[in-house]
Parts: sequence; structure tokens; C-alpha cells
Amino acid sequence: MEFQPTSSFTFVLFGGTGDLSMRKILPGLYEAHRAGMLEASGKIVAVARHADDRDGYLQWVNEHVKAHVSTNGIDENAWSSFLERIEYVKLDLGKAEDFVKLRDAVQDLPGTRVFYLATGPSLFVPICRALASVGLNENARIVLEKPLGYDLRSSNAINDAVGEIFAEGQIYRIDHYLGKEPVQNLLALRFGNALFEPLWRREWVESIQITIAEELGVEARGDFYDNTGALRDMVQNHLLQLLSIVAMEPPHSMDSDSVRDEKLRVLRALKPIDPRDISKVAVRGQYHAGVIRGTSVPAYATEPGVKTDSATETFVALKVEIENWRWAGVPFFLRTGKRLADRVAEIVVNFRAVPHSALGSSALRPGANRLVIRLQPNETIRLYCLAKKPGEGMNLSSVHLDLAFDQFFKEGQMEAYQRLLLDVIHGRLALFVRRDEQEAAWKWVEPILNEWAASGKPKPYAAGTWGPAAASAMLAQHDTCWLEEEN
Repeated sequence: MEFQPTSSFTFVLFGGTGDLSMRKILPGLYEAHRAGMLEASGKIVAVARHADDRDGYLQWVNEHVKAHVSTNGIDENAWSSFLERIEYVKLDLGKAEDFVKLRDAVQDLPGTRVFYLATGPSLFVPICRALASVGLNENARIVLEKPLGYDLRSSNAINDAVGEIFAEGQIYRIDHYLGKEPVQNLLALRFGNALFEPLWRREWVESIQITIAEELGVEARGDFYDNTGALRDMVQNHLLQLLSIVAMEPPHSMDSDSVRDEKLRVLRALKPIDPRDISKVAVRGQYHAGVIRGTSVPAYATEPGVKTDSATETFVALKVEIENWRWAGVPFFLRTGKRLADRVAEIVVNFRAVPHSALGSSALRPGANRLVIRLQPNETIRLYCLAKKPGEGMNLSSVHLDLAFDQFFKEGQMEAYQRLLLDVIHGRLALFVRRDEQEAAWKWVEPILNEWAASGKPKPYAAGTWGPAAASAMLAQHDTCWLEEEN
């Protein structure tokens, strides 16, 4: 497979010894390097304070990154040449002279400068101001990780401060779900084929489910998570971004603003949540002790860093409506949670049953025709329909058609972070969140946040289950159920 390498670049990674850098960012850059997708002169400058020098940092990288490289394993020659790209600057964010040292380290390096802030959001503004103080904000790109703020007000405060230093076209707010291969294929299926577009509307779609479920708990992030919760951590960004991709109108082109304009229209068309109706359309839960795959796990309230009387939600299920011509009356069910029965992220499009069946009642049941887009753990797209069972009589059974891209394309799938990192280096903004998108999402979730802050505790659910029973009851009111409940 031949790739077009990037133009030259200097990639400056703040939080260079952090978990995100070790698990996602450096593995993504290594995979791009191994595939020949990075310009040979491009450099990676890691910024941290834990390692004393470059040798110490490279030892840290050797110990912590290799385990997170894809199933292709490590090519030792490629790994050695990848490490040659890496420089290191020991930096204390509280010392202005350290940013002078960073400027001196990068000023003679080639290409576009990318500053990736793999840090907590409280450091975004101080880092940006310090970069500007030494003139490193010009002709550069800045990548901001989520969460960007705690609510609309704090998000705007960060965006205002960063926007004084970097223009909107320089700011890349990352949401790695938008870089996943099946999400890209969803765009291709919808806008590259005539097959689905006539069906992709209220006349033919009964309901849509979007689920991001995790088996893991809060791990070592108890302090962070207890002040965040599932609504801020997953719904405001990942789930609403996926919703906007599913529901958007066809853009006139795939340039960055055309795509993001259409996503913004969806977010602005979300039916506002009336605080009096939140109990009907929103379910929050918190996991208690349970068993996952034969292993006992503790309750959320006993996790390190979590307050014993915490009212933070670890599960959210929502019924969402879009008030526009295409989707009026179609319920979108969003769900996310920790310590659930399985690790899965998927989009389920349930098409309406045929209006009349001469073949028996099975052709009239909901979900007989559906499209399931699996984002993780295995990335697939599967179309379900009915077919006749072999033998006597006209007996129907559900069958599926797999869109097996790996059977047609010999290239390996690109990981989400790898794709997004290359997009930053190339200057492509389409898969990154624009400020007005982010504001629209915060405005929509804020009534839920405010109501939950003023009301009682989340509903309990046992770890290893699919969340509170109320989440299933919410769907039952619409004569449907979550995909796993059908079996």
C-alpha cells in the first residue's frame, strides 16, 4: 500500500509522560511512521517534567508505549527510526523561562508546528498564554483534549481565552469517536450511495439507538470522574457528535465547514429538555458492587478518590428528539455507562416494519430490518433483513449481510487517533469540533445537569448488568427495547 506522506512538521506533545500519550498519541504516531505516512524530516518534541533528559524519556517510552501498539506488533527497525524522531524538553509550566527553553528547542525544527495538549483542561489556558509569551502561537495549530470545561460557562471561558491567542482555524478540539473507521464508512454509505438515502428519514426509520458501554469502572480517575460524571464525560461530546453524524443532512462537499455546518444544524434542532419532563426522558444510574466475567468488582462509592455519599452518575440513558423535517417524531435513544455487561459502542438504525405482510406476523415485527454499525470492540457494519428458511412452507428468519471491508480492502484499518493526528498535521478540520458545535451541545445538556444537581441520587444498578431497569422501561413506552434485550 502506498501513502502520501505528510508535509514536514514539529509535533510538540504536552503531557508527554501521561496515560493518553502512552496509550493513544505515541502509538498513533508510530503506526503512521511505520506506514510511511510521516514526512522523514518531521519531529516529535515531548514535554514533561518526570524524565530528566532525552535518554530517560526514551526509556519511559520503551516501557510504556509498546504494549499499546496494534496487534501488528512492533517492527524493531521502524521502532528505532521512530525513536530517532523524538526530542525531549523538561518543562515546569509554572516557570516562564522553561517556555523560552522550549522555543529555543523548536525554533530551528522544520515544518508546521502542532501543539497537542494532552493535559487537564485547567492547564489549557496557562499553556496557551505561555506559548504566546514566547511567540509560539503564530503559524501553529493547537489540539485540545476533552473535557473542555465543566459547563457552558467554563467552556466559554476556556474558548474565549484560547481564542485570544489562536484563531478558530488553528484550534483542533478532538473527539476520537469521529476518527473511527465505521463512522467514516457511515458517511460513505449515506452520501456515496443511492441505496440508503431514500430510507434515511422519519417515513422509514422507527427509532435509532446509540450506545457506548464500558466494562471498566473509574480505575485511577476517581477524583476526576466524581466531579464530572457520565453526562459531561460522554454525552455532551461523544454521543451528541455521533448523533449529529447519523442525523445530519448531506453536505455540499466534505470540506471542514460544510460538514460541521450540517452537524451544527442537528445540534440546534435538538428538542429542548423541559426540566419537568426530565424524569420521563432521562435516566441516571450509579453502579454498585457486582460481578463482571466472573470477577467481583466494588461499588462506585468505594472506589479510590470517590466520595462515599457521591451522587455522580456512572450511567445515562436519554430519549432525544430532533425537531426538523427529516426526523420529526423519531426517537433517538442514547446510552452510556461504566461497569456494564459488555464493552461495546454501536449505532442501531431500526427501520419500520412493512405496512402489510402476506408472509405472516414475523415480517411485521419491529427491528426485522435494521442497520447495526459497531464501533468497538470489533468494527463492523451489518444489515439485518428477513429471508425464507429452507424447507416446506414460507417461514421467515432473520439473516444479516456483513459489510466486510477487510475482504475488499487489503489495507489494515487505521486507528482513530492515527487518522486524527494525521488530519491535524495536514490541516484538515472536518473531524474536529468547532466552537459553535460545542456551545450548542452544552446548551442542550445544561437543563439536565442543573436538574440532577438539585434532585436526588442516581438509580442503583449492579456492576455487570446493563444499567437501571428504568432505562429499559423508557424504551418500552415506545414499544421497543435495547438491542441486547431482544435475545
